[in-house]
Amino acid sequence: MIVEDQGADAVDTVQGFGAYQYKDILNTFRKEKFIVISEVRQKNTDVEEYAGKIKRQVDSLLHAGVPAVNITIVGASKGAAIAMVTSSILNNKDVNFVFIAGCNENNFNRLPPINFCGNILSIYERTDSIGRSCTQVKNRSLQQVPNYKEIELNTGLKHGFLYKPSPEWVVPVIQWANGNYE
Repeated sequence: MIVEDQGADAVDTVQGFGAYQYKDILNTFRKEKFIVISEVRQKNTDVEEYAGKIKRQVDSLLHAGVPAVNITIVGASKGAAIAMVTSSILNNKDVNFVFIAGCNENNFNRLPPINFCGNILSIYERTDSIGRSCTQVKNRSLQQVPNYKEIELNTGLKHGFLYKPSPEWVVPVIQWANGNYE
């Protein structure tokens, strides 16, 4: 959400997390030969509306012949909430999703019912008070989740762990996007 509020060159001066390395994160995935579609969201973006936009983008890719297993939607923090809603409304068990630091009861109390569908990787930091485990939501999901994995990091960086492309979370995302669900 900090990028949504401040732009691609966002800097956290309140919690001490520093600069959000948005461009470096995207370039890390591009270097791995992924085609990256990303944009800085407008301030106060509505989660459900934006999830609908992503769904339409995925539908367009599928219509163009891109196999669902070659599509991975990655969201961090508020972006993870958007990715969760997208997972629910897309309802495609073959698409890959990565939710980074996005599961918390506040999200689930203000969002429509979340039913994960697809191959789900959840990553959260033990010291983060914002993003927690997604396992409860996965367990109550009514749709198909062929592959589910959750990784708890222990970097000590709280929510700031997602501000830079660190190997602790980048490597598992790359593996997941490549279909390595172990």
